[in-house]
Amino acid sequence: MTDPNTSGTAARTVTGGDTRDGGPLRRRVRAGARRGVPLPLLVPALVGLVFLLLPLVALLVRAPWRDLPDQLTSPEVWDALRLSLICATSATAASLVLGVPLAWLLARTEFPGRGLVRALVTLPLVLPPVVGGVALLLALGRNGVVGQWLDSWFGITLPFTTAGVVVAETFVALPFLVISVEGTLRAADPRFEEAAMTLGASRFTAFRRVTLPLIMPGIAAGSVLAWARALGEFGATITFAGNFPGRTQTMPLAVYLALQSDPAAAIALSLVLLAVSIAVLAGLRDRWMTVS
Repeated sequence: MTDPNTSGTAARTVTGGDTRDGGPLRRRVRAGARRGVPLPLLVPALVGLVFLLLPLVALLVRAPWRDLPDQLTSPEVWDALRLSLICATSATAASLVLGVPLAWLLARTEFPGRGLVRALVTLPLVLPPVVGGVALLLALGRNGVVGQWLDSWFGITLPFTTAGVVVAETFVALPFLVISVEGTLRAADPRFEEAAMTLGASRFTAFRRVTLPLIMPGIAAGSVLAWARALGEFGATITFAGNFPGRTQTMPLAVYLALQSDPAAAIALSLVLLAVSIAVLAGLRDRWMTVS
């Protein structure tokens, strides 16, 4: 009869050490893999890193630091920043209301054509924003498929209004939230919902009391991504809502307009958006930037 302790010792000997911490052999393999960097991989990796960082460094080097306070305190900048924050936050709220149920539908239910629906939901991710703006005009414009009825029945006109900015930003930001929440839902164990329903809870109550707290980190990450995407939206906004200062001119549109007449102001506005992007990355560091 074999002694269990002897078998365990033999197993540890074969694998190169204690299996609980990976063993010395595995640690040596990992250390060797980290030491050796093939030159054909190192060179393009460094070129890619420089390619990504060089424009950002140039933006910081050429920034008019002395005139920056005057540039950022102008009324036009504050109007564009205020409008951007309001519209991006409103678009994120609309994405939450629409996106979380849509993500749950895609992750938790089976229905014919679910793959097609998922593909259509993610289509705005790859669709050129200008094309998205044209599509919104054809759908919600004054003579659009739905917009004509909104105008004649309710007197609602969305294009070239602040509400139109929110609609355009929601269109491009919603898929980011849906993908993030759907991925979190697929990773969450559905047996918790099933256990709650066996105890008498309805499916909506199980979602609200059990599933929603479990997927809250995914909802938070998706909300931040959607907000950042809405804040930086340009193509669909200028096509569907126009570029009217104080009404539809958001920060990206203000950067584009200032670049034609006042490059220093465009750089100052770009620095503001760069700072926002860094803040978004800092907010997502626990989700995406941790080392396993």
